[in-house]
Amino acid sequence: MNVDIAPTTGHTGPAHFSIRLSATARGARLARHLSAEQLALWGWPYDSEGNRTASLLVAELAANAAVHGRVTGRDFGLRLTFHPKDATLRIELTDARPDRRPPAPGTLRPAASDTESGRGLLLVEALASHWGTTAGDPYTKTVWCEVALC
Repeated sequence: MNVDIAPTTGHTGPAHFSIRLSATARGARLARHLSAEQLALWGWPYDSEGNRTASLLVAELAANAAVHGRVTGRDFGLRLTFHPKDATLRIELTDARPDRRPPAPGTLRPAASDTESGRGLLLVEALASHWGTTAGDPYTKTVWCEVALC
């Protein structure tokens, strides 16, 4: 597990947290727990609405990375960027399946009532102020969202 944390004390710029995790259900759970802990360290306690919302967004995007972005032997990356000026958090999940892009924001359709999946991005769209997908190279894609913590 590789972790990169930029300190928040002594500067007013964005703070960063990034980690690579196994593309498994366990890795997705760990992403949610580590995100909640990092937000608490940045001043957003576990029981705050901002922490709970961000943790839910990380859980949904990490689950998608583990299920739909999984390539055997490849991890997924989690990156959090906290902007203290406006208390905004950018959440980025990078996986190894650039060929499997989610529908564009605003084009999601509700899941059928008899299915067990297909609602995660609807939650992301409802809770995040912005979300989207980027492909920085031919080997990965990043699904990101931004949320106001207060």
